[in-house]
Amino acid sequence: MAVSAAVCAPAAGGDKPDGFEDCGPDCDNRRVTAFLDIPGHDNLPLLTRLEKHAFSENVFSRQIVARGLLDVFRDVSHSDKDILAVMEVAVRLSEDSEPTVRTELMEQIPPVVAFLQESRLDFPMVVSQYLVPVIVRYLVDPDKQVRKSSQEVLLALVEQGLISQCDIEGRVCPILLERSAPDCDDECRTEAVSIICRMASMLKKNIVKRLLLPRFCELCSDGKLFQVRKVCATHFGDICHAVGQEATEQFLIPTFFELCSDNMWGMRKACAECFMAVSCNTSPEVRRTQLSPLFIRLISDPCRWVRQAAFQSLGPFISTFANPSQAGLSIREDGTLSIRPSSQEVDSGFASGPPRPTSCSADSSNSPKAALHVEPDLLPEEASVRTGHRHDSSSSAVTAESQPRSCSPTLAERTGAFPELPGGSGCLSNSDHEAGPGTSEDTFSTFLYWRTPLPDISKEVELLLSGAGPLEESHSGPEAACDSCVATSEIQKVLQSLQGHLLQDPDIQAQVQVLSAALRATQLDSTREPEGRQTEGLNEEPVSDPSPVSDNHILLSASSSQNELSVARILQSTDQTEPQNRSSEHLEMEQRQGPPALEEHRSKVQDIIPQPLLDQFVSMTDPARAQTVDTDIAKHCAYSLPGVALTLGRQNWHCLKDTYETLASDGQWKVRRTLAFSIHELAVILGDQLTAADLVPIFSGFLKDLDEVRVGVLKHLYDFLKLLHEDKRREHLRQLQEFVVTDSSRNWRFRYQLAEQLILILELYSASDVHGYLRHVALKLCADKVSQVRWISFKLVVAMLRKFYSHGACALGLSFMQELISRFRHCPKWGGRQAFACICQAVVNEESVPVDQFVEHLLPSLLSLASDPVPNVRVLLAKALRQTLLEKAYFRNAGNHHLEVVEETLLALQSDPDQDVSFFASLEPKMQTAIDTTILEK
Repeated sequence: MAVSAAVCAPAAGGDKPDGFEDCGPDCDNRRVTAFLDIPGHDNLPLLTRLEKHAFSENVFSRQIVARGLLDVFRDVSHSDKDILAVMEVAVRLSEDSEPTVRTELMEQIPPVVAFLQESRLDFPMVVSQYLVPVIVRYLVDPDKQVRKSSQEVLLALVEQGLISQCDIEGRVCPILLERSAPDCDDECRTEAVSIICRMASMLKKNIVKRLLLPRFCELCSDGKLFQVRKVCATHFGDICHAVGQEATEQFLIPTFFELCSDNMWGMRKACAECFMAVSCNTSPEVRRTQLSPLFIRLISDPCRWVRQAAFQSLGPFISTFANPSQAGLSIREDGTLSIRPSSQEVDSGFASGPPRPTSCSADSSNSPKAALHVEPDLLPEEASVRTGHRHDSSSSAVTAESQPRSCSPTLAERTGAFPELPGGSGCLSNSDHEAGPGTSEDTFSTFLYWRTPLPDISKEVELLLSGAGPLEESHSGPEAACDSCVATSEIQKVLQSLQGHLLQDPDIQAQVQVLSAALRATQLDSTREPEGRQTEGLNEEPVSDPSPVSDNHILLSASSSQNELSVARILQSTDQTEPQNRSSEHLEMEQRQGPPALEEHRSKVQDIIPQPLLDQFVSMTDPARAQTVDTDIAKHCAYSLPGVALTLGRQNWHCLKDTYETLASDGQWKVRRTLAFSIHELAVILGDQLTAADLVPIFSGFLKDLDEVRVGVLKHLYDFLKLLHEDKRREHLRQLQEFVVTDSSRNWRFRYQLAEQLILILELYSASDVHGYLRHVALKLCADKVSQVRWISFKLVVAMLRKFYSHGACALGLSFMQELISRFRHCPKWGGRQAFACICQAVVNEESVPVDQFVEHLLPSLLSLASDPVPNVRVLLAKALRQTLLEKAYFRNAGNHHLEVVEETLLALQSDPDQDVSFFASLEPKMQTAIDTTILEK
C-alpha cells in the first residue's frame, strides 16, 4: 500500500514527518490520533489510516503505531467493535519482523490492559484471546530485548491479577517448563528459572506445588550450569513461602541442604542470605534440629564471603525462633511492640516472685490442694525441688519412672549445682523434648528464668567431706550407688539418641567418645560397691531426708564434678534433638575451666534458641571477627540485637547484656549510632526495671557522644523517656539542655528535631520541671539562626504556656510571658521583635493562654510593635491582627474595648508608608487567608 513520502520517511534534520508533530504531551486540544493523519487523505477512516501506518514499509511508522496504540484505543473507546478491530491490528503488528517494533508494542500492553479493564468489553476474554498469546510467543522470541520486555509485562500482569489462573496453568507454565528443560540452551534455562522463581509468589499454592515445584527442585540440583543453581538459591525463600510449610519440609529442605554444600561459594552465600526466609516456612522442630546445625556450618565456611553473609543473616535467623508466649511481647499490625503477659505465669501463681526451692520432705507432707502448680515446661528434677510432686509426664524418663516417690539426686540434679547450666534445659534426653505440648518451646516458667543462681560450693564441700571421715562413707554410700545407676541410664539414652542423629558428623562423634568414657567410668564406680548394699540403699532411702548434703547435691568430688560437667554439656547440646558442633578439644578446655569461667559461661545459657547460635552472635563483637569476616560485623550485630533480645525475652537479657555494653563502647560511631536508633525499642522489650539498670547508663553515654550518635537518641527521646519511672526521668532533665550544643552550628536539623521532641516530652514532666529546665532550651531555640528551627520553637513555647495554664500553674505562665516580653519584645535585633509577633499570633491561634491573660499581659506589648522602625516587624504585626485576632469571637464583640485598640492600630498600619504593611493591614481576613500562605501554616 502506497504511503506518501512525507509520512513514510523522517524529514531532514531529524524532524518528524507531517502529522506527527501534534502528538506531544502538551497538545490537550488536539486529537490524540493526529500522528495517523496522512496529508491529502484526511477523509479516510481511522482504522484505515491505522492499517496504512501499521503495515507500512517504513519502520519508523510502525514504531509510531506501536507507541501510540493506547491513544488509538482511547479514541475508539465509544465502540466495542472498533476496539476489537484495533486489537486485531495490534495482534498482526506483533508479528513484525523488526525487534524494535515488537519491543515498543510489548511495552504498551500494560497500559492497554488497564484501559480495557475499565471499558465495557468482556475483559477476561479479550486478554485471554488476544494479548496472552502475544506475551507467551514473545517469551520465546529470538531477540533478547523482546524476551526481557515480555517477561516484565508477564510478571506485572500476573501480580495485578489481570491474567487468569487458567491461562497461567494452560499457557504460561508449559512454556516455562519447556524453556527450563535440560535440553534447552543455558540462557533460556536461566531466564525461565528466573521467571518461575519470581512468579511463584503470585500464583496459587496448588499450581506452584503441582507444576513448578518439581522442576524447581530439578534445577536446584542442576550440575550443568551454576548460574541456574544461583538463581534458585537466590529465590529459595520465595519458593518456600509459595508452597507452604509442609511442602518446604518435604521437598525443599533436602534440596536446600545440597545447595548449602555446593562447591561454588556463590551458592552457599546466596543460601546464607535467604536463610531467614526459609526458616520462616518451617516448623520449630525442623528449625531447631536441622536448620540450626546447617547455619552453624555456613558460619564456619572456609570462604570469607559466605561467612560474612551468614553473620549478617544470623540475627534475622535467630528472630525466627521468637515465641510471644515466651518473650512476653507481641508485635501489633502497625509494627509496634506490645506487652503480652504469659498465661502460664498467671496460672502458676508466681507472678509476685520466684519461690524459694525447698526440700522434698517439707513439701511431701502438704495436701495436694495446697501444693503449687508445676508448669509443664519444668524438668522433673526441678519440679521435685520446687514442690516435691512427682512429675506425671511420660517424658520424665529417670526420676518419674524408676523412683516415683524418691527425691534422691539424679545426674541432672547434680549437674544443676554447676553455675553454667540452666535451670533445667541441659539434662534431658531427646525423648524429653518430644513428650508433648508442654515443652519449654511453647510455655513459660518464672522459675526457669528468674531463679537465683546457685553458688558454686564445691571447694567448701571438699573440705567438709575431707573432715567427715567414716560419716561420709556411711551416709553417702546408698545415694552414690543410686546416682551411679541413674547416671548410667541417662548416658545410655543420650548415646542412643546421638547414634540415631548425625553420627557421621565428627563433632557428634567426639561427643559420643566423651559420653562413652563417662559411661565406663560410671559403671566402674558402680562395680566397686556390693550389689546388696546398693539395693539396700535404694530401698531404705527415706523420702524426707533433710540432709543438706542430699539437698545440695554435693556428694561428688572436684575431679568427678569436672568430668560430669562435660557430660552435662553434651546432654544439654542434645536436648530437644539439638546437635551442637562442639569439638572434643573445646570440651576438654571446658573441663579445665575454673569457677570464674564457668560462672561467666552460665550467664549466657538459655533454652529459647540453640546455644551455638547465641554463642556465634555474641562472638560478633570479637575484634578478631572484624579481621577474618567483615569490618562491619559489629554494626550488623548492633542492628540485629533488638530482634535477638525480643526472641530471648527479658528473662534472658543476661545473655546479651555484656554484648550490648561492648557494642555501646565500640570505637566505630556507626555501631553506636545503630544502637542509639534502637534503644527505645530495646527498652520496650526489657521493661522498666532492666531499662533503668542496664540501658539508662548507656543512654546517658549516648547523650554525650557525637552528633551522629546523639541524633539516634534524640529522634526517639520521648519514646525512651516515657518508659522510665518518674525519678529516673527527672535525672535526665539537665542532660536535655546539652542537646542545644552541637558539634557544628550548621546542623540545624538536629535542633529542629530537639524542638519536636520537647513538644512531646512536656507531658512527661510537671509544670515546675518544665519551667525550671526546659524553658531555657525553648527560649534559646526561638532565637536560632535558622528560620525553620525558630518556627517549630514557637510551637514549643505555645505548648509550654498551655502546660502551665492547664495544670493551674498560672504564676509560672505569667513569669514565662514576662520573660518572653523582656527577651523578644525589647530585643535590640529586629529578628527578636519579629519572633515576638509570631509567638503572640501562635498563642492566639492555638488558644493556649486564657484570653483575659493574653489581653492583659501580651496584647499591649504586641500592639506597641506598630511603631517599630523595621517594616518586616510591622508586616507580621498586621498579619497577626488581621488574620488571627479579629477572627476570634472575643474580639468580634462590639462592646469590647480591646477591639477598639486593635482597630486603631490597624488604621495606623493602613496608612503606613511601607506598601506591604498597608496592604496586609487593609486586607479582609478571608481574602488574606486565601492569599497568604505563611510559614506558620506550613
